[in-house]
Amino acid sequence: MIKLKNITKSLLSLVLIAAILTSCNNQDEMKIDDTSEFIEVSENTNGQIIPGQYIVTFNEKASLQSRNLATVTERKLAVVNQTESLLSERNIAKENILSVYSEAIQGFALKLSDKELVELKSDKRVASIEPDRIVTLAPPCGTPNGGPCDDNPDDGGGDDGGSSSQSTPYGITRVNGGVSYTGGSVAWIIDTGIDLDHEDLTVDASRGFNAFTSGRDGKSTDDGNGHGSHVAGTVAAKDNNVGVIGVAAGATVIPVKVLDSRGSGSYSGVIAGVDHVAANGSSGDVANLSLGGPTSDALDAAVLNAASKGIKMVLAAGNESADANNSSPARVNGTNVYTISAMDVNDNWASFSNYANPPVDYCQPGVAINSTWKGGGYNTISGTSMAAPHAAGVLLLGSTSTDGTVNNDPDGNADQILVY
Repeated sequence: MIKLKNITKSLLSLVLIAAILTSCNNQDEMKIDDTSEFIEVSENTNGQIIPGQYIVTFNEKASLQSRNLATVTERKLAVVNQTESLLSERNIAKENILSVYSEAIQGFALKLSDKELVELKSDKRVASIEPDRIVTLAPPCGTPNGGPCDDNPDDGGGDDGGSSSQSTPYGITRVNGGVSYTGGSVAWIIDTGIDLDHEDLTVDASRGFNAFTSGRDGKSTDDGNGHGSHVAGTVAAKDNNVGVIGVAAGATVIPVKVLDSRGSGSYSGVIAGVDHVAANGSSGDVANLSLGGPTSDALDAAVLNAASKGIKMVLAAGNESADANNSSPARVNGTNVYTISAMDVNDNWASFSNYANPPVDYCQPGVAINSTWKGGGYNTISGTSMAAPHAAGVLLLGSTSTDGTVNNDPDGNADQILVY
């Protein structure tokens, strides 16, 4: 259930944004406010519409002006100006804007009254308007209070592992990981942030992004939940004789914080994170999205467009034991897009995993996965959230193959197991 309170927000004006874009580097983005101020998270929250909040995309003709510009800064400023002009003509306050997108999609997120929504829908420059929604980590996987959703639970979510000696989680072995990474690409972790000073991770916060501008999560890209740190460790924990080792050991991970300390955010915030990756990522990089919910054309388009730049977009299939074609961004298909289902240590299908091929491309270990956690710790949890980063690590290493198929795939078309 969503509960709205009186929201006092300090939105950046478009004039200020234009100044920032012309004076700072390409990492500057418009950002959403901390959803924790006005959303009560429960088991049924994921996918709930945020009343009065929308994601708008410009049509192809209206987008050409910004797409043909040479730099990210120029393209962002063009979309800001176009947004300002559109809203002014429709008598909609520019202070309603939450975020502007120029790279993964051309559009913006904003708050609208019912009357303003009707006005905006009538504008020929607008291709689509969809309601913004809450996105949360799938309970109980990966949440601080939920424990694991695996078929053979371990300890249910405490700090385990420790840093006295290094172990190799079974999933790393299964995908032929634990290889010291020597390439120049990076892994963008679109999640709850990353533990910035974890001894087992190489984190580049300077290239990161934070979708939140207020509350405790607006202060930095540090991880207050643990989920993003866990994902990062499976991709790239160091080979350093402590903790665990990741698939592409020692690779640089970059925090793209779109979920708060409770594992909650908005689709508009996730799109802002994907937009940041599309603006700042390079061909050969990987981006991991261990999140999802009901279908969203805007989010799906953002993922596809980021992938078109050569960034390998890795998506968790979801934990509802359902058809992944009914979830975004899991349902996305395309070049450089990989949707990942989950299996256990014996290559048996994880009962919680979503299915359907397409969109599922590969199955990876996702039951009782030990990896890095917030506060310098380690944790064993389960979910397709844990399966996806195995694939991200393999794709980052760059030489991929398959080794068998998962047992008992419920769709009858057994997913192949991706390995290095």
